[in-house]
Amino acid sequence: MDKYIKSPMRLFMIVAILGISGIFSDAVAQEPMAEVAAETLVDTPTLDSGNTAWIMVATILVLLMSIPGIALFYGGLVRQKNVLSVIMQTLFVVGVVSILWVAFGYSWAFGTGFMESGNPLKAVIGGFDKVFLRGITLDTLTVGNIPELTFVMFQCMFAIITPALILGAFAERIKFSGYTLFIILWVIIAYFPMAHWVWGGGFLQQMGAIDFAGGTVVHINAGISALVMAIMLGKREDYRIGHPITPHNITFVFMGTSFLWLGWFGFNAGSGLAADGLAANAFLVTHVATAVAAVTWLVIDWLCNKKPTTVGACTGAVAGLVAITPAAGTVDLPGAFFIGLITPIVCFFMVAVVKPKFKYDDALDAFGVHGVGGIVGSILTGVFATRYITGEDGVQGALYGDWHQLWIQVFATVVSMVFSAVVTFILYKIVDKTVGIRADRRVEDEGLDIYEHGESAYN
Repeated sequence: MDKYIKSPMRLFMIVAILGISGIFSDAVAQEPMAEVAAETLVDTPTLDSGNTAWIMVATILVLLMSIPGIALFYGGLVRQKNVLSVIMQTLFVVGVVSILWVAFGYSWAFGTGFMESGNPLKAVIGGFDKVFLRGITLDTLTVGNIPELTFVMFQCMFAIITPALILGAFAERIKFSGYTLFIILWVIIAYFPMAHWVWGGGFLQQMGAIDFAGGTVVHINAGISALVMAIMLGKREDYRIGHPITPHNITFVFMGTSFLWLGWFGFNAGSGLAADGLAANAFLVTHVATAVAAVTWLVIDWLCNKKPTTVGACTGAVAGLVAITPAAGTVDLPGAFFIGLITPIVCFFMVAVVKPKFKYDDALDAFGVHGVGGIVGSILTGVFATRYITGEDGVQGALYGDWHQLWIQVFATVVSMVFSAVVTFILYKIVDKTVGIRADRRVEDEGLDIYEHGESAYN
């Protein structure tokens, strides 16, 4: 190296060659780097694997609420001769609603065709732009940067469990053929539009109604329909006021409640579509409200009936789960506590006092727990919502000075009740005039399992 340094000419040539090579190599390297830098300036959403994984797990949890949750909970409450009819009705809902959802239900609820075109029907349904999931690819992302296909499946579980809740009101006395036609029509006419009203950009969402995970869309919708069906079908042949029909398997009731409690974490904590602090709060308040409600119902049962029953505690837990559902994204721990305390008191009164007084046979208290619990939860959301959870610019309830939000909640609740009642009344008349809906007396006396399905649960 010394000989090159001693020769200035040679040293100059070496430096020049290295410099030119460096400039050339930099030019070659910088051109694609410039393109990459330009691309990073474009705000292109990228898939969030954490959110995606959580919502997939939440979807599975919500499915557990229907099968086996509802199937076991309702199946244990009915008599031995009708347990398979309840299980079959639940399984049918899972199958047929899934097909309807991917065919056009998702498009009606969450499509944007009518909204983009300015069609006046946009306040009622989303459109037909996503029929059979048209235009949704593997790379299509939605809120939370999760695949839209994952969101489709998550919302499908909500569409499944809603009609499954109704069957608790008319259990042990409905023909399977009439049930299938009613459920298909009800999901299309009652559930799909209301899902759009509240979650898909419809008029209730536009006016600011809060329903984090299904107080109006799921529980009020199903609960009011259950009441109308119970009244129009009439009482079971051997139903007597003051002589409750004993559940055939309380262990099933407990198992069903356990699956519901577990699955509800996906129901509520998954509705924020992200694995974040909001999901953590929804997780917490869901559990606390349920725990408080279960203990409250147990205490009331103990005081009024002299025995703390398993069925009572399980019913209280479900009431708490229902009531916290619309509020899980807006209330804090004190709100969850009071919702869990107030709801079972109201629901117990409806089940133990109002139902016997008006003599309607809500067989498994679908209205008394889901309908009433949904109404209470929806209204109390307008009381306990707090900016501690929703943020500085978020909504707050009447307890914190915003009475306007409470009136919005009341309006949304009333609209949901009226709509569901009218739709159910009309559909009942249509189904009853076509295929018939009430089981024959002999079938009802000897059991739906053998006559409707040719099977017996216990051999």
